[in-house]
Amino acid sequence: MHEGLILCRFIHFGAVLLLFGVAAFRSLLFARHLLAFEASPAGPRLSQKLGWLAAIALASALAWLMLTAAYLSSDWSSAIDPSTVGLVLGNTWFGHVWVVHLLLNALVVILNRRVRPSVLLVLNTLLLLTLAPVGHGAMFDGLKGQLLMLNQMLHLLGVGTWLGGLWMLALLLRADHGVDLVVVLRRFSGIGYALVAVIIATGLVNVRALSGGFWPEPAFAGFGLVLAVKVTMVVGMLLLAALNRQLAQAADLPWARLRLSVFLECLFGAAALAAVSLLGTLPPMLS
Repeated sequence: MHEGLILCRFIHFGAVLLLFGVAAFRSLLFARHLLAFEASPAGPRLSQKLGWLAAIALASALAWLMLTAAYLSSDWSSAIDPSTVGLVLGNTWFGHVWVVHLLLNALVVILNRRVRPSVLLVLNTLLLLTLAPVGHGAMFDGLKGQLLMLNQMLHLLGVGTWLGGLWMLALLLRADHGVDLVVVLRRFSGIGYALVAVIIATGLVNVRALSGGFWPEPAFAGFGLVLAVKVTMVVGMLLLAALNRQLAQAADLPWARLRLSVFLECLFGAAALAAVSLLGTLPPMLS
């Protein structure tokens, strides 16, 4: 049951982060640079894949709800019991947030390729932000809890922009879509500095608020160990991002090395997300 919940969190977080990040990359950060890509067959194909990704997000959100019902009642049969699921939706903080989250997810599935990209970006942003209140921030009441949720929202926005941008770069590097990749790579590298600053700052605030110190105790057991794995993966991503920036400055771009570097950065990102999925199910160690 616990393992199933971790898997659902990993799938759902990954899908929602990518939906937001790709939408931000296409319609906000690099819209005018991707005109040739959007006009090519690759543009509609990507939109179709995002439709499937939204469906996966919705399915995993429903599975997350059902597993939560089973987990709270310590009974597998509760996962498909309408009365128990209804109690979770109507009588828990998670349930109240999840009603809104599910509605937003359903809208993203229904309206994909039927509305303007800017509208879809707004929906995907709201979908991502409604993940913040179901994290550890819900442990705290009052102003502290609200500020921690706001901090988590900023963290999610930074992570989503980074991961979605990496996926877009990987797609653009696979074939010639008429996009000036030199400009895109260099600009994304520049944006990356701001993203890294936001992610690190908000991550430090999260750790401080949840553990009461700069690092949980014990440092390398339980919550602290999984957090160390996450930090290691993020450091790996930072090193690869620095390499990507250096490669992008070359007069003759080394395409093969860039593709490999971006691919590895995506793998590190997936590993960090897996660690986050486990962290969300563990109680933080308070100093």
